[in-house]
Amino acid sequence: MRTDLRDKAVLVTGASSGIGRATAIAYGTERARVAITYHTDEAGAQETARLVAEAGGTPLILPYDLADERSAHSVAGRVAKEWGGIDVLIGNAVSWGEAIPRPGRPVPLFEDVPPEQWREVLRTSIDAAFHLLQAALPAMRTRPWGRIVLIGAGLADTGKPGAGAYGAGKSALYGLVRSLAWELGPEGILINMVVPGQTLTETVRAHVPSDFLVEKGKQLPSGRMSDPQDVANAVLFLGSAANGNSNGETVRVTGGS
Repeated sequence: MRTDLRDKAVLVTGASSGIGRATAIAYGTERARVAITYHTDEAGAQETARLVAEAGGTPLILPYDLADERSAHSVAGRVAKEWGGIDVLIGNAVSWGEAIPRPGRPVPLFEDVPPEQWREVLRTSIDAAFHLLQAALPAMRTRPWGRIVLIGAGLADTGKPGAGAYGAGKSALYGLVRSLAWELGPEGILINMVVPGQTLTETVRAHVPSDFLVEKGKQLPSGRMSDPQDVANAVLFLGSAANGNSNGETVRVTGGS
C-alpha cells in the first residue's frame, strides 16, 4: 500500500494514549512528521513522541484544550509555522466528562440532564470539531493534496441510556463530514470518519476484567474486540494517498457490532 506520507505534516489530536497514540505511531512508521496533542497527560504525549521517533517519524508535542477555540488556532498555527502547512488532520481528541454514565451510578432521566452539561458535551464534541477544522483548513488549502479523518463513536449507532448528549455530538460529525466532502473534494482534500466500537485501549484493559473482555469479544461477528491498532490502520488508509477517492464516508471498526 503506497501512502506517500514521507515528510507530510500530520496533526493528530488526543495522541497521548489509546487510539490517538496508535495512529500517531502508524504515521511515524510512514516517515511522516507528526504533531501530537495532549490535554493533561504530557508524560503520555512524551512517550508517544518517543515511539513515533523510534518508528521513523518526526514528532512535535503540543498542548490542546478541546473546550478552548483559541487552543485549536494555536495548535494549527504552530504546525503550519514549523512545517509550512498541514497535509493530514486527524481529529481524535475527546472529552467524556459526565456525558457517559459510569458503571454503578444511577442513570439520570433525560429531562433531568442539566442544560449546562448538555452544552458542555456539545462544546467539546461538535463545537470542538468546528473550531479545529476552521483553524486547520487555511493551512491545508495551501497544499495541492490533503486528508482529514474525524473519529466518531460506536455509541452514536448503538445508543446508551443517559448518553444522549454524547451520542448527539458524535452523530453530528456525520452531517459535517458529508457537507465538507462536497466543499473540499474539488480542492484535493478528502474528508472521512472512522467509527470505533468499544476498543481495547490501555484504560479499558486496566479497568475491565480480561475474562469479561474476551467473552464480550466472542459475542461479535469477528469474534474479538478491536484494539487501537485496528482503528489506526483504518485511519492511516483514509488519511493517506492509498485513499484515492473515498470521500464523505463513514468506516466502522467495530468487529461487526
